[in-house]
Amino acid sequence: MRHKVAGRKLGRGTAHRMLMLRGLVTDLLRHESIQTTEPKAKEAKRLAEKVITRAKKGTLHQRRLAASFLTDEKVVAKLFDEIGPRFDERPGGYTRIIKMGPRKGDASPMARLELVE
Repeated sequence: MRHKVAGRKLGRGTAHRMLMLRGLVTDLLRHESIQTTEPKAKEAKRLAEKVITRAKKGTLHQRRLAASFLTDEKVVAKLFDEIGPRFDERPGGYTRIIKMGPRKGDASPMARLELVE
């Protein structure tokens, strides 16, 4: 039984799943909008909210923790210089998921994950 176990496995091993989600969050912060499947978007949203909250604090320790999670140093700089101050007054809910309908090839439910304005 998996009572109160948070998160989705997404049909992957732990290392593959975490690297995939780290890449999704990095691309979300780089482009401010990504299109992926709904379950992946929901998992990436959880992680992106945490990283943006770190950027709002803006300390060196938070920057290093974010840099250890994200896969690109330029994205870390953008996160702390642009995205963090943009959401400084917002208490949470930095991202939104917009459902896009099924994918043509395999009918997977697709969604757009984007930063709110």
